Amino acid sequence: MKIDELKTRLQKDRPMVMVSIRMPEDVVADLKRVAPQLGFSGYQPLIRAYVGQGLRADLERLEGDTAVAQLIQSLRRQGIAEEVLQTAVAESHVRYEIK
Repeated sequence: MKIDELKTRLQKDRPMVMVSIRMPEDVVADLKRVAPQLGFSGYQPLIRAYVGQGLRADLERLEGDTAVAQLIQSLRRQGIAEEVLQTAVAESHVRYEIK
């Protein structure tokens, strides 16, 4: 995520929009029980935190995939063998999954 986008997302006074979502009662009960233990004022801020974490992870993964795809395309144009590219990508996935 770019620095400017991150600064915007960290602002406390960002505009909010009402969202309605149906959830099982036991999940809401668990959220209410866990929220204060994690330092949240209620279960709704905890839900926002969970959604934000998942969203940031997906955005990072998707933007990273785009960068990797662009790099692979550039290397192909420069004549790097497909077998070498596939091996390098496979090795990088193994290396990052272990950490």
